[in-house]
Amino acid sequence: MSPAKDPAVALPRTRKQRKRLKRKVKIKAKRRAQKKKNLKEKENVTPLVKKYWLQRYDLFSKYDVGIKLDEEGWFSVTPEEIAAWQARRCAGAGVVIDAFAGVGGNAIQFAKVRNSVVNPLACRHVIAVEIDTHKVALALHNAKIYGVQDHIDFIVGDFFQLAPFLKGDVVFLSPPWGGPSYKAKENFTLDLLKPKDGYSLFKVAQAITPNIIMYLPRNIDVLQASELSWLSSPPLDIEVEENFVRGYSKGITIYFGDTAFS
Repeated sequence: MSPAKDPAVALPRTRKQRKRLKRKVKIKAKRRAQKKKNLKEKENVTPLVKKYWLQRYDLFSKYDVGIKLDEEGWFSVTPEEIAAWQARRCAGAGVVIDAFAGVGGNAIQFAKVRNSVVNPLACRHVIAVEIDTHKVALALHNAKIYGVQDHIDFIVGDFFQLAPFLKGDVVFLSPPWGGPSYKAKENFTLDLLKPKDGYSLFKVAQAITPNIIMYLPRNIDVLQASELSWLSSPPLDIEVEENFVRGYSKGITIYFGDTAFS
């Protein structure tokens, strides 16, 4: 039997069959290119962040579209599922201030919820503060991928110096935890936060608004962190929430003021 008549090698004869074959070829080529890209990226991933690279789609669902992170960003960005939930808790807020924006994980979700027709009362604008100029560039790049760059004001600067000049309805605090080594602490206390202790950080945020959200390590001393509510008179309403992704505990979110459920 000639190759042309062999059903195993014969080309599709109809136009519809040819289109279907071309589509399959394109899909396979795209998958090969993506696999090659992922392998190249994996080669550039340092041993410190290898584990986080494996969780890249939990950090950014649009990672393959071109998301960029620096080394610190890999282990400091809030997983997207958690960031989205924290953003939904800000319904009704006019302006949300992200005091330690990093590579933009939380700021993007605050702005994304703002554009949601499901929740038109969500925050109208986001002020993202970050002292590292390189991280700001990465955050802006990532915000463009999610299409929310026009709803975020990125400010390069120190939150502690800028705070007296900032106005907002909610302040989101996710300060550096000191890197992956935070896990070695049996009881993570507020004084281990960077660049200043949790009490100092909370007081600065409180001067802007009593509506504060703090994202802290899963091994945080919850009782100590809860005592921050007593820095106000009368004490602020408070809610403590443990956050999970795929069944694994990732952190503790504490809501103060109007962000806490009654």
